[in-house]
Amino acid sequence: MTRASILSLLLLGGCAGIQTPLAPHGDQANSLFGLLILTVVVGAGIYALVIGFLGWSTRRETNQRTKPIVEPDDVGLTRGLWIWAAIIVTGLTVLITASFLAERSLASARDRETLRVSVTGHQWWWRIEYRDPATGATIETANELHLPIGRTARIELGAADVIHSFWVPNLAGKLDMIPGRSNSIDVTPRKLGWFRGQCAEFCGAQHAHMAFDVKVETPAEFATWLAAQARPAATSTDPVMARGLEVVTQGACAMCHRIRGTSAIARPGPDLTHVGARRMLAAGTVRNTRGGMQGWIAQPQALKPGASMPAVPLDPADADAVSRYLESLK
Repeated sequence: MTRASILSLLLLGGCAGIQTPLAPHGDQANSLFGLLILTVVVGAGIYALVIGFLGWSTRRETNQRTKPIVEPDDVGLTRGLWIWAAIIVTGLTVLITASFLAERSLASARDRETLRVSVTGHQWWWRIEYRDPATGATIETANELHLPIGRTARIELGAADVIHSFWVPNLAGKLDMIPGRSNSIDVTPRKLGWFRGQCAEFCGAQHAHMAFDVKVETPAEFATWLAAQARPAATSTDPVMARGLEVVTQGACAMCHRIRGTSAIARPGPDLTHVGARRMLAAGTVRNTRGGMQGWIAQPQALKPGASMPAVPLDPADADAVSRYLESLK
Protein backbone atom coordinates (compact mmCIF):
# COMPACT_ATOMS: atom_id res chain seq x y z
CA MET A 1 0.00 0.00 0.00
CA THR A 2 1.41 3.41 -0.98
CA ARG A 3 1.83 6.33 1.40
CA ALA A 4 -0.94 8.16 -0.48
CA SER A 5 -3.42 5.34 0.04
CA ILE A 6 -2.44 4.99 3.71
CA LEU A 7 -3.06 8.69 4.38
CA SER A 8 -6.27 8.53 2.38
CA LEU A 9 -7.52 5.66 4.56
CA LEU A 10 -6.65 7.62 7.69
CA LEU A 11 -8.15 10.95 6.64
CA LEU A 12 -10.90 10.18 4.15
CA GLY A 13 -11.85 6.58 4.78
CA GLY A 14 -10.20 5.44 1.55
CA CYS A 15 -12.09 7.81 -0.76
CA ALA A 16 -9.14 8.45 -3.08
CA GLY A 17 -10.05 8.95 -6.72
CA ILE A 18 -9.72 11.26 -9.67
CA GLN A 19 -10.07 14.42 -7.55
CA THR A 20 -8.01 14.21 -4.38
CA PRO A 21 -4.64 15.63 -3.30
CA LEU A 22 -4.02 12.37 -1.41
CA ALA A 23 -3.29 10.50 -4.64
CA PRO A 24 -0.68 12.71 -6.35
CA HIS A 25 0.17 11.94 -9.98
CA GLY A 26 2.16 15.03 -10.91
CA ASP A 27 5.48 16.56 -9.83
CA GLN A 28 3.80 19.59 -8.27
CA ALA A 29 1.17 17.50 -6.47
CA ASN A 30 3.92 15.23 -5.10
CA SER A 31 5.78 18.22 -3.65
CA LEU A 32 2.64 19.47 -1.93
CA PHE A 33 1.75 15.98 -0.71
CA GLY A 34 5.18 15.60 0.90
CA LEU A 35 4.68 18.94 2.65
CA LEU A 36 1.26 17.79 3.85
CA ILE A 37 2.70 14.56 5.28
CA LEU A 38 5.43 16.45 7.13
CA THR A 39 2.95 19.00 8.51
CA VAL A 40 0.68 16.23 9.78
CA VAL A 41 3.62 14.38 11.39
CA VAL A 42 5.04 17.48 13.11
CA GLY A 43 1.62 18.69 14.23
CA ALA A 44 0.61 15.25 15.49
CA GLY A 45 3.90 14.88 17.36
CA ILE A 46 3.52 18.20 19.17
CA TYR A 47 -0.14 17.46 19.89
CA ALA A 48 0.79 14.07 21.37
CA LEU A 49 3.46 15.67 23.57
CA VAL A 50 1.05 18.34 24.81
CA ILE A 51 -1.64 15.80 25.66
CA GLY A 52 0.90 13.47 27.26
CA PHE A 53 2.43 16.13 29.51
CA LEU A 54 -1.00 17.52 30.33
CA GLY A 55 -2.05 14.08 31.55
CA TRP A 56 1.22 13.66 33.44
CA SER A 57 0.88 17.05 35.13
CA THR A 58 -2.73 16.35 36.12
CA ARG A 59 -1.77 13.05 37.68
CA ARG A 60 1.24 14.62 39.40
CA GLU A 61 -0.94 17.37 40.84
CA THR A 62 -3.42 14.80 42.16
CA ASN A 63 -0.66 12.82 43.87
CA GLN A 64 1.02 15.88 45.39
CA ARG A 65 -1.87 17.95 46.73
CA THR A 66 -0.22 18.04 50.18
CA LYS A 67 3.09 19.33 48.83
CA PRO A 68 3.93 23.01 48.42
CA ILE A 69 3.05 24.72 45.14
CA VAL A 70 6.03 25.01 42.78
CA GLU A 71 7.54 28.48 42.88
CA PRO A 72 8.19 30.44 39.63
CA ASP A 73 11.96 30.22 40.16
CA ASP A 74 11.86 26.43 40.39
CA VAL A 75 14.80 25.04 38.36
CA GLY A 76 12.83 22.08 37.02
CA LEU A 77 10.01 24.32 35.81
CA THR A 78 12.45 26.67 34.06
CA ARG A 79 14.24 23.77 32.40
CA GLY A 80 10.91 22.34 31.19
CA LEU A 81 9.88 25.67 29.67
CA TRP A 82 13.17 25.90 27.77
CA ILE A 83 12.72 22.35 26.49
CA TRP A 84 9.20 23.17 25.25
CA ALA A 85 10.45 26.36 23.59
CA ALA A 86 13.16 24.33 21.81
CA ILE A 87 10.61 21.75 20.62
CA ILE A 88 8.31 24.46 19.23
CA VAL A 89 11.13 26.37 17.51
CA THR A 90 12.49 23.12 16.02
CA GLY A 91 9.05 22.16 14.69
CA LEU A 92 8.51 25.60 13.15
CA THR A 93 12.00 25.56 11.64
CA VAL A 94 11.36 22.16 10.05
CA LEU A 95 8.04 23.33 8.59
CA ILE A 96 9.43 26.64 7.30
CA THR A 97 12.38 24.87 5.67
CA ALA A 98 10.11 22.25 4.11
CA SER A 99 7.77 24.95 2.81
CA PHE A 100 10.73 26.79 1.25
CA LEU A 101 11.97 23.60 -0.42
CA ALA A 102 8.47 22.81 -1.70
CA GLU A 103 8.25 26.31 -3.22
CA ARG A 104 11.65 25.76 -4.87
CA SER A 105 10.41 22.46 -6.26
CA LEU A 106 7.25 24.05 -7.66
CA ALA A 107 9.34 26.74 -9.34
CA SER A 108 11.94 24.31 -10.74
CA ALA A 109 9.97 23.80 -13.95
CA ARG A 110 10.42 27.47 -14.87
CA ASP A 111 13.72 26.64 -16.55
CA ARG A 112 12.29 23.89 -18.76
CA GLU A 113 10.73 24.09 -22.17
CA THR A 114 7.00 24.00 -21.56
CA LEU A 115 3.73 23.54 -23.34
CA ARG A 116 1.79 26.78 -22.98
CA VAL A 117 -1.95 26.69 -22.44
CA SER A 118 -4.32 29.57 -21.71
CA VAL A 119 -7.31 28.96 -19.43
CA THR A 120 -9.94 31.62 -18.76
CA GLY A 121 -12.61 31.21 -16.12
CA HIS A 122 -16.18 32.30 -16.92
CA GLN A 123 -19.38 31.97 -14.93
CA TRP A 124 -19.54 28.97 -15.03
CA TRP A 125 -17.29 27.31 -17.61
CA TRP A 126 -13.68 27.23 -18.82
CA ARG A 127 -12.25 28.60 -22.08
CA ILE A 128 -9.09 26.66 -22.99
CA GLU A 129 -6.68 27.77 -25.73
CA TYR A 130 -3.63 26.07 -27.24
CA ARG A 131 -1.15 27.35 -29.79
CA ASP A 132 -1.05 25.34 -33.03
CA PRO A 133 2.64 24.32 -33.45
CA ALA A 134 2.20 24.14 -37.22
CA THR A 135 0.63 27.54 -37.90
CA GLY A 136 0.88 29.48 -34.66
CA ALA A 137 -2.90 29.96 -34.68
CA THR A 138 -4.99 29.64 -31.53
CA ILE A 139 -6.87 26.38 -31.04
CA GLU A 140 -9.84 26.85 -28.73
CA THR A 141 -11.83 24.28 -26.80
CA ALA A 142 -13.81 24.30 -23.56
CA ASN A 143 -14.07 22.46 -20.26
CA GLU A 144 -11.58 19.73 -21.22
CA LEU A 145 -7.83 20.02 -20.79
CA HIS A 146 -5.48 17.60 -22.56
CA LEU A 147 -1.86 17.26 -21.38
CA PRO A 148 1.04 15.04 -22.52
CA ILE A 149 2.53 12.85 -19.83
CA GLY A 150 5.97 13.79 -18.54
CA ARG A 151 5.97 17.26 -20.12
CA THR A 152 5.51 20.44 -18.13
CA ALA A 153 2.55 22.57 -19.14
CA ARG A 154 2.60 26.23 -18.15
CA ILE A 155 -1.02 27.22 -17.78
CA GLU A 156 -1.72 30.95 -18.06
CA LEU A 157 -4.77 31.77 -15.96
CA GLY A 158 -7.24 34.62 -16.32
CA ALA A 159 -10.85 35.43 -15.44
CA ALA A 160 -13.51 37.08 -17.58
CA ASP A 161 -15.90 38.17 -14.84
CA VAL A 162 -15.27 37.34 -11.16
CA ILE A 163 -12.47 35.64 -9.23
CA HIS A 164 -12.19 31.92 -9.94
CA SER A 165 -9.54 29.39 -8.88
CA PHE A 166 -7.90 26.66 -10.97
CA TRP A 167 -7.38 23.36 -9.15
CA VAL A 168 -6.54 19.84 -10.33
CA PRO A 169 -5.66 18.29 -6.95
CA ASN A 170 -4.15 15.06 -8.31
CA LEU A 171 -1.71 16.98 -10.50
CA ALA A 172 -0.90 20.35 -8.90
CA GLY A 173 -1.91 22.97 -6.36
CA LYS A 174 -4.50 25.68 -6.79
CA LEU A 175 -4.13 29.24 -8.05
CA ASP A 176 -6.59 32.12 -8.22
CA MET A 177 -7.80 33.56 -11.52
CA ILE A 178 -8.32 37.30 -11.10
CA PRO A 179 -9.99 39.63 -13.64
CA GLY A 180 -7.44 41.93 -15.26
CA ARG A 181 -4.47 39.90 -14.07
CA SER A 182 -2.58 36.93 -15.51
CA ASN A 183 -1.25 34.19 -13.22
CA SER A 184 0.50 30.99 -14.25
CA ILE A 185 0.81 27.50 -12.80
CA ASP A 186 3.02 24.61 -13.91
CA VAL A 187 1.66 21.08 -14.22
CA THR A 188 3.87 18.04 -14.93
CA PRO A 189 1.65 14.93 -15.01
CA ARG A 190 3.15 11.49 -14.39
CA LYS A 191 0.19 9.15 -14.85
CA LEU A 192 -2.02 8.47 -17.86
CA GLY A 193 -5.77 8.77 -17.48
CA TRP A 194 -8.62 11.11 -16.63
CA PHE A 195 -8.59 13.54 -13.71
CA ARG A 196 -11.08 16.13 -12.53
CA GLY A 197 -10.46 19.81 -12.03
CA GLN A 198 -12.67 22.21 -10.11
CA CYS A 199 -13.06 25.91 -9.43
CA ALA A 200 -11.82 26.32 -5.86
CA GLU A 201 -13.07 29.89 -5.24
CA PHE A 202 -16.76 30.59 -4.67
CA CYS A 203 -17.83 32.41 -7.83
CA GLY A 204 -21.62 32.44 -7.77
CA ALA A 205 -24.69 30.24 -7.67
CA GLN A 206 -23.26 27.50 -9.93
CA HIS A 207 -19.76 27.40 -8.43
CA ALA A 208 -20.23 23.70 -7.57
CA HIS A 209 -21.04 23.00 -11.24
CA MET A 210 -17.86 24.58 -12.59
CA ALA A 211 -15.68 21.52 -13.16
CA PHE A 212 -13.49 20.36 -16.03
CA ASP A 213 -11.93 17.13 -17.21
CA VAL A 214 -8.18 16.63 -17.61
CA LYS A 215 -6.89 13.86 -19.84
CA VAL A 216 -3.23 12.90 -19.52
CA GLU A 217 -2.10 11.02 -22.61
CA THR A 218 1.05 9.97 -24.41
CA PRO A 219 2.89 12.63 -26.44
CA ALA A 220 1.81 10.91 -29.68
CA GLU A 221 -1.83 10.82 -28.61
CA PHE A 222 -1.66 14.44 -27.56
CA ALA A 223 -0.15 15.50 -30.90
CA THR A 224 -2.90 13.62 -32.73
CA TRP A 225 -5.60 15.21 -30.59
CA LEU A 226 -4.17 18.71 -31.04
CA ALA A 227 -3.95 18.26 -34.82
CA ALA A 228 -7.58 17.14 -34.88
CA GLN A 229 -8.62 20.14 -32.79
CA ALA A 230 -6.89 22.47 -35.26
CA ARG A 231 -9.09 21.30 -38.12
CA PRO A 232 -12.40 23.06 -38.88
CA ALA A 233 -15.72 21.35 -38.27
CA ALA A 234 -16.46 18.36 -40.48
CA THR A 235 -19.14 18.66 -43.16
CA SER A 236 -21.73 16.05 -44.12
CA THR A 237 -24.09 15.49 -47.03
CA ASP A 238 -26.60 13.75 -44.78
CA PRO A 239 -29.87 15.78 -44.91
CA VAL A 240 -30.42 15.49 -41.15
CA MET A 241 -26.91 16.78 -40.47
CA ALA A 242 -27.43 19.56 -43.01
CA ARG A 243 -30.60 20.61 -41.20
CA GLY A 244 -28.78 20.56 -37.88
CA LEU A 245 -26.03 22.77 -39.31
CA GLU A 246 -28.63 25.18 -40.66
CA VAL A 247 -30.45 25.46 -37.33
CA VAL A 248 -27.22 25.98 -35.39
CA THR A 249 -25.65 28.55 -37.71
CA GLN A 250 -28.78 30.53 -38.53
CA GLY A 251 -30.57 30.40 -35.19
CA ALA A 252 -29.95 31.46 -31.60
CA CYS A 253 -26.89 29.20 -31.18
CA ALA A 254 -24.83 31.34 -33.57
CA MET A 255 -25.30 34.39 -31.34
CA CYS A 256 -23.04 32.90 -28.65
CA HIS A 257 -21.01 30.05 -30.16
CA ARG A 258 -18.35 29.59 -32.79
CA ILE A 259 -17.95 26.58 -35.06
CA ARG A 260 -14.83 26.98 -37.18
CA GLY A 261 -15.49 26.37 -40.84
CA THR A 262 -19.07 27.67 -40.63
CA SER A 263 -20.77 31.06 -40.45
CA ALA A 264 -21.08 30.76 -36.65
CA ILE A 265 -18.29 32.99 -35.32
CA ALA A 266 -19.54 34.37 -31.99
CA ARG A 267 -17.39 33.94 -28.88
CA PRO A 268 -19.41 34.74 -25.73
CA GLY A 269 -19.96 31.01 -25.15
CA PRO A 270 -17.83 27.89 -25.58
CA ASP A 271 -16.36 26.99 -28.97
CA LEU A 272 -18.37 24.08 -30.42
CA THR A 273 -16.08 23.12 -33.31
CA HIS A 274 -15.33 19.70 -31.77
CA VAL A 275 -17.94 19.55 -29.04
CA GLY A 276 -18.89 15.97 -29.95
CA ALA A 277 -15.47 14.72 -28.83
CA ARG A 278 -15.84 16.07 -25.29
CA ARG A 279 -16.67 13.91 -22.32
CA MET A 280 -19.09 16.28 -20.58
CA LEU A 281 -21.30 19.29 -21.27
CA ALA A 282 -21.94 22.45 -19.23
CA ALA A 283 -18.61 22.26 -17.33
CA GLY A 284 -19.08 18.78 -15.94
CA THR A 285 -22.82 19.03 -15.33
CA VAL A 286 -24.24 16.77 -18.08
CA ARG A 287 -22.90 13.65 -19.82
CA ASN A 288 -22.17 14.33 -23.49
CA THR A 289 -24.77 12.08 -25.04
CA ARG A 290 -27.43 12.86 -27.62
CA GLY A 291 -30.08 12.96 -24.91
CA GLY A 292 -27.87 15.08 -22.67
CA MET A 293 -27.27 17.49 -25.53
CA GLN A 294 -31.00 17.82 -26.26
CA GLY A 295 -31.81 18.34 -22.59
CA TRP A 296 -29.12 20.98 -22.18
CA ILE A 297 -30.29 22.91 -25.27
CA ALA A 298 -33.97 22.73 -24.34
CA GLN A 299 -33.80 23.35 -20.57
CA PRO A 300 -30.39 24.67 -19.46
CA GLN A 301 -31.88 26.57 -16.52
CA ALA A 302 -33.39 23.37 -15.16
CA LEU A 303 -29.95 21.75 -15.13
CA LYS A 304 -27.84 24.78 -14.21
CA PRO A 305 -29.95 27.65 -12.83
CA GLY A 306 -28.42 31.06 -13.45
CA ALA A 307 -26.19 29.97 -16.34
CA SER A 308 -25.89 32.34 -19.29
CA MET A 309 -27.19 29.66 -21.64
CA PRO A 310 -30.83 30.49 -22.63
CA ALA A 311 -33.41 27.87 -23.47
CA VAL A 312 -33.61 27.21 -27.23
CA PRO A 313 -37.11 25.92 -28.09
CA LEU A 314 -36.96 23.51 -31.02
CA ASP A 315 -39.51 21.15 -32.50
CA PRO A 316 -38.64 17.44 -32.08
CA ALA A 317 -37.26 17.06 -35.63
CA ASP A 318 -34.96 20.08 -35.32
CA ALA A 319 -33.88 19.08 -31.80
CA ASP A 320 -32.88 15.66 -33.15
CA ALA A 321 -31.09 17.20 -36.14
CA VAL A 322 -29.14 19.65 -33.96
CA SER A 323 -28.10 16.99 -31.46
CA ARG A 324 -27.02 14.64 -34.24
CA TYR A 325 -25.01 17.39 -35.91
CA LEU A 326 -23.26 18.50 -32.72
CA GLU A 327 -22.60 14.87 -31.78
CA SER A 328 -20.83 14.43 -35.14
CA LEU A 329 -18.35 17.24 -34.42
CA LYS A 330 -15.51 15.03 -33.23
